[in-house]
Order: sequence, then C-alpha cells, then structure tokens
Amino acid sequence: MSYNMQYQPPMGLQTSEQKQMGMFLHLSQLLNIIIPFAGVIVPIVLWQTQKDKTPALDAHGKMVANWLISSIIYFAVSAVLAIVLIGFLGIIALGIMSVVFPIIGGIKANNGELWEYPLTIKFLK
Repeated sequence: MSYNMQYQPPMGLQTSEQKQMGMFLHLSQLLNIIIPFAGVIVPIVLWQTQKDKTPALDAHGKMVANWLISSIIYFAVSAVLAIVLIGFLGIIALGIMSVVFPIIGGIKANNGELWEYPLTIKFLK
C-alpha cells in the first residue's frame, strides 16, 4: 500500500466534446456583455450539470468560479476606491481582464489544458 501525498494535477480534457465543453464554460462568462448576470449564472450552471459527466471539467469550473468570486471582490474594492478617483483605474483594468481571461481560458481548454487565471483567489480547490 502506497501513500502518495504529492500534488497531482487534474486530468486534462481528452475528447473533442470535453474540450468544447471546457471552452464553452470559460467563454460563457462573456455573456455579461449581452445580458447582465448571465455571465455569472451560465458558467456555474454548466459546471454543476457537467462535472459528474466529465470529471476533468470540475477543475475548469472551480477556476471559473474562483475568478468570478475574485472579480466581484476586486470590483467592490475598486468601487469604494472610486470615491478618491483611483478606483476607476481598477474598474477599467477589471473590465479588460474580464474579457481577456475567459478568452485565454477558453483557448487553453480547447487545447485540453487548464489555465489558471492570474490574480485569482483560490476559494475552491
């Protein structure tokens, strides 16, 4: 009996269907541009309904959920700092990251890789 306590990275997305679902999971965050809050609800619903069918998708869902929670926190801090005018820079930077990060994550997921979003607080592991 072997007890291996080392960190083992999550299994990657293997089939083209799994890769496509991972890509949709990341890119669904961009729905916020069209419909308010859809970019928060749709990725979480996709993740929760598909994680049992595709265990490798669970890591992607956690990464997206961690980014969503982190971006809400960053927005709240930036909104408070907007009173002293410096928060507007944070809001602009957050807006850019909220478009660029899902695109990069979607491309990586389509390649079968898990990309960790920078500046993400890891609430779900």
